[in-house]
Amino acid sequence: MAAFLTSVSSVVVIVLMMALGYILRKNGWFDDSFSSNISKLITQIALPASIFISVQDHLTRDGLGNLFQGLLFPALGVVIGYIIAWLTVKIFKIRPGRRGIFMNTVVNANTIFIGMPLNNALFGSKGLSYFLIYYIINTVSTWAFGVYLIYNDDPVAKNKNAAKKINWRKLLPMPLVGFIVAILWLLTGIKVPAFAAQTLTYVGGLVTPLSLIYIGIVLCDAGLKNFKVERDTILGLIGRFILSPLILILLIKFVAPAAGIHMVSLMRETFIVQAATPALAVLPILANEAHGDVKYATDIVVMSTVLFIVVVPILMTIIQYI
Repeated sequence: MAAFLTSVSSVVVIVLMMALGYILRKNGWFDDSFSSNISKLITQIALPASIFISVQDHLTRDGLGNLFQGLLFPALGVVIGYIIAWLTVKIFKIRPGRRGIFMNTVVNANTIFIGMPLNNALFGSKGLSYFLIYYIINTVSTWAFGVYLIYNDDPVAKNKNAAKKINWRKLLPMPLVGFIVAILWLLTGIKVPAFAAQTLTYVGGLVTPLSLIYIGIVLCDAGLKNFKVERDTILGLIGRFILSPLILILLIKFVAPAAGIHMVSLMRETFIVQAATPALAVLPILANEAHGDVKYATDIVVMSTVLFIVVVPILMTIIQYI
């Protein structure tokens, strides 16, 4: 019960900040370019700063081996998720223009704009190092394979050649660069100067409020009354909120002990929660570029963002028994 109440409290805080972004956008405080500008500030400045200083504060050189050992389980979860999502597409005959969107919905999560604020609210800064493991796998999965699936599903068939090209720039986004630089700095053993550490801490503190305000703006622009519940939408939401975390739970519960790998409780909880965060906010943009079903992608993003408010407290209660 304590875990449930704690998670409800954390989610309420997140919802209120999202509501602030929604209301301010609705009342004309933000122009059309504001959301893209705030997105750049978060992903290219604030989040790398937050990641760098958190690595210095909460990791040691001796603990790096155990940290990277945890990459195995999110990676396995992604592979299994893609296989099940592909089988679902075949069994339920999901139509072209939706297939890539559906498979991305099942496998890839909105780790930056929802996942990180949620992780901070639930576990504090100590959980950031484990969040980064999931973030790395999620980033590679999205931009090395997820985008390929969407472009390869182009009903017009003009962009399929582009689908074969990996966007290396997006495989190495600034938050991941910040993580790499942080690890290299940690290995040197040099302490971050006090003025630099304080500056990075202040800048990194922008991530949570700005991310949630951004999501509120996205929801306002999408329109909460305009989404349509269809079979394919329900299947996608089941994959995102039930299948994805269930795969991680089974891997952690049975595969990890069989392989002799010990995972601390904070790592387990972080992985499972991140596996149940909403769908990628960029899905409608990617769908539009590939002539896919933009309305379906928008419905998935809006509904998953709204439903996670209910899912997270339930999931946090279940995690206590794993």
